[in-house]
Amino acid sequence: MNDTATHPVAVDEQNFEQQVLNSEQPVLVDFWAEWCGPCRTLGPVIDSLAGQYAGKAVVAKVDVDANQQIAMKYGIRSIPTVMLFDKGKIVDTFVGVRPRGDYESSITRRLEG
Repeated sequence: MNDTATHPVAVDEQNFEQQVLNSEQPVLVDFWAEWCGPCRTLGPVIDSLAGQYAGKAVVAKVDVDANQQIAMKYGIRSIPTVMLFDKGKIVDTFVGVRPRGDYESSITRRLEG
């Protein structure tokens, strides 16, 4: 199980189902790639959200170049794309770099039920 990570969890095709779809907690997934400038801009925000929500929500990153099956399954057409999963379902999608508050309010809504 994921013990209060203060860094995003690296998710790939082998552990996506376990880490994201079967998670007891909401999971914020950042679909990104190394070569993507806006993804690098968003990186520190994603990193700090992992620390902020440690123990309450999971923050994960999927490298779309290394995990093209996942990217295709979820229709990732441009990156960064950030999706919030809750109980295995997509409940929010953000395309492009968005203000930190957008991600926070999305997670908070899920935590408050």
